[in-house]
Amino acid sequence: MSVLVQIPPSLLIVAALTVGLGPFVPEPQLWEKLRMLVAGDLVKPMDRFDLALHAAPFVVLVFTLGRMAVLAVLVGRGGSDATVPFPSVTSARHVHGGR
Repeated sequence: MSVLVQIPPSLLIVAALTVGLGPFVPEPQLWEKLRMLVAGDLVKPMDRFDLALHAAPFVVLVFTLGRMAVLAVLVGRGGSDATVPFPSVTSARHVHGGR
């Protein structure tokens, strides 16, 4: 997970637009695979792998943007736990008495 956290969001956007949507003609690959999934035609292992491959940049982008939103809320509240990717309910500050 620490490797995914270090990827810049701008790179993820470029990856989502190129890998996620390419090839663009006659229609984006991800759109085609999602239509096949809804229609129940996504039965071949290669098609499933293709869906996972083209959807991966979007999944990582959504994860990263969600993480950034959580951290922004924590920083906005003045929490010192904002450097932790997903702080637990019992943070180190509470366990060690604020040290």
